[in-house]
Amino acid sequence: MALTDEAIERIKEMIVSGELRPGDRLPKEADLASRLGLSRNSLREAVKALSLIRVLHVRQGDGTYVTSLQPEVLLDTVGFVLDFHRDDSVLHLLEVRRILEPAASALAARTMSDSEIDALGTLVETSGRSTDLNDLIAADLEFHRRIATGSGNPVLASLIESLSAPTLRARVWRGLTQADAVDHTVEQHQAIYQAIRAREPELARAWATVHIAGVEDWLRRALGAADAAVPADAAVPADAAVPADAAVPADAAVPADAAVPAVSGTPNGAGHTIPGSAR
Repeated sequence: MALTDEAIERIKEMIVSGELRPGDRLPKEADLASRLGLSRNSLREAVKALSLIRVLHVRQGDGTYVTSLQPEVLLDTVGFVLDFHRDDSVLHLLEVRRILEPAASALAARTMSDSEIDALGTLVETSGRSTDLNDLIAADLEFHRRIATGSGNPVLASLIESLSAPTLRARVWRGLTQADAVDHTVEQHQAIYQAIRAREPELARAWATVHIAGVEDWLRRALGAADAAVPADAAVPADAAVPADAAVPADAAVPADAAVPAVSGTPNGAGHTIPGSAR
């Protein structure tokens, strides 16, 4: 093991064991190097590396501190790395979003407060009246952020947030090139919101899957990779079916093996139906 890697491991052990806690200041460089049996240069490189991934924070003239170690702090570097992915790699990111965001939507249907749901509805209604693509993209980001936060799971919310920026360019591209993409986005947001408001976790999960899969399918076709089919085990589960009266717009394409299944019987509540236009 390289000396710098050893230094990183030793500092990590101090944090994991509780010897160093969030917000604690590290001992002086000379003292810590002597205590760990490491050179000051190796220790300095280890501190630099741990600072880059937000485990440590160097305050000039004050010393080095352990950060809060909150998920949103540590996972912030994930978004930074993902920003460098090529367009075709965005497909992989969308596949991950298709796993995470339906789960967040289902949790949000259980845990979001009534006031948070009302605010989400206001956001959907306002975005439905906008005609500016930049405003709509901003509203899209905010919609997904609120649902992720509303899941009540900060780790899940941070993961979703880290995946949001790298897929932003694909969403803008779709909005500019696909006819009715904006209308379908607003309609699907409305469907997800209605499911959350009705406290229907599985319905929210199914509509979120349809929503993300539609973007994924469009990008796959736009990149000329239609033959790279979505894995069969990524299909919407049978018990998460969208009721027949909440039909997906005909051209809001979903990968064939991720199709929303038919159901026998329609859950109570007319609020599940997506309007022809949310504008």
